[in-house]
Amino acid sequence: MDSSVAYPILIVSVLLFITIIAGRTSYRFGVPTLVFFVIVGMILGSEGMGGINFNDPKLAQSVGLIAFTFILYSGGLETDFKSVRPVLWQGISLSTLGVLITASCLGMFIHYITDFTLYESLLLGSIVSSTDAASVFSILRSKRIALKYNLRPMLELESGSNDPMANVLTIIFTGLVINEQENLLSAVPFFFQQITIGAISGYLLGRLSKITINKIKLELEGLSPYLVITFMLFTFSFTDLIGGNGFLAVYLSGVYLGNQNIIHKNTIIKAFNGYSWLMQIFLFLTLGLLVFPSQIVPIIGTGLIISLFLILIARPLSVFISLQFFKVKTASKWFISWVGLRGAVPIVFATYPLVAGIEKANMIFHLVFFISLTSVLIQGTTLSWIAKWLSLTLPENLKPKRPADIILSDSFESELFEISLTEGITSIGKQVVDLHFPKDTLITLIERDKKYITPNGSTKLEAKDKLIILIENRDVIPELFERLGMKQ
Repeated sequence: MDSSVAYPILIVSVLLFITIIAGRTSYRFGVPTLVFFVIVGMILGSEGMGGINFNDPKLAQSVGLIAFTFILYSGGLETDFKSVRPVLWQGISLSTLGVLITASCLGMFIHYITDFTLYESLLLGSIVSSTDAASVFSILRSKRIALKYNLRPMLELESGSNDPMANVLTIIFTGLVINEQENLLSAVPFFFQQITIGAISGYLLGRLSKITINKIKLELEGLSPYLVITFMLFTFSFTDLIGGNGFLAVYLSGVYLGNQNIIHKNTIIKAFNGYSWLMQIFLFLTLGLLVFPSQIVPIIGTGLIISLFLILIARPLSVFISLQFFKVKTASKWFISWVGLRGAVPIVFATYPLVAGIEKANMIFHLVFFISLTSVLIQGTTLSWIAKWLSLTLPENLKPKRPADIILSDSFESELFEISLTEGITSIGKQVVDLHFPKDTLITLIERDKKYITPNGSTKLEAKDKLIILIENRDVIPELFERLGMKQ
């Protein structure tokens, strides 16, 4: 084989291996792979050791949009609507009203402290107004943070559904910066068109996907994920062509499909999990190549002020206002405020001004990059600590078990937890039947003295038992602890 072909393949294979190991290590500290991949891209770029001269915003945007489509669809597939339903309106409020408040509040602040015009400031505020699904999903799932009060589904719903809102606002203000004589009110019909058509298209195409997949009945299981990819790409492109928001359509289509009984469902979800991870690599490396470190240094001071204002003022303000109509604890609101991570998606959106040829596009792009990196490093690494400090984590002796690690049916929607019984718990010595567990719970196994027992109603609990409990609804966890005589 020609060395000119073999050498790049060798480099890519080594790079992929390094990123897998580095990504696994970074998760332990709560840092998404964004940081590592972007840094690698910068090192390989025109100002780094790699010397790759890459300055093609259009290509970077195309890679970003395709990669983000996979990431968003994968997040939708893994969204359990049963757990999301109790916090549906809270999540929608955060992903719509919350994004609007963040964008406008931050935009006004940027206009006050910089020489940006009002529309340029609101454009920058819009770009970084949404939380990043890839960052939030990766940290919550990799760290396996067990949260009280349905916080996790609310956060995942918000992070998966607020990007379309930020995307529409970015498109609107990019146009207004180019045509400043246009009135902001003229963009209102476009806004509602994007959201309405995107939502309807996503739901209908999700239904069509389900019907088609089950009708075709592919015998070769390995082809199922590729069939779903065709529906995903069709959903995005078709919705965009008819004037809707493709990202919203893709997310809703993924949510619908992920909550239906379809053939080879587990294979499809696992495959998209891998595709999503791989797309993150390509996305972050590409964005890293597009970053010029020399252009970051001059804006560090301004970027840090904007980032701190976003983290400490704009985001909390948007959360508290968005959730004022719902019964959400104050501690939960502060935690939701802190989970407002910015990641790769704002950087992708920052390519819009570059492609449009806006005068301050380079400065906007590098400010967005700095803000996203700061957010990940400050907020991402402290999520676990903040959750514990606010007393929002479930007890350490309640450990979620991944259903994927056990052979289960495609329609399995419950969760397995492990609870360790320590000395002094009042349920020790009692029979299972006398504990009157909530109807949505079931002790499936008891680990005792390195042996597994299948319990029945007459089984007595002993100290140091490890209970493997099947839970249909996380809302019953407080009652479960009460029945066991344990403190949360």
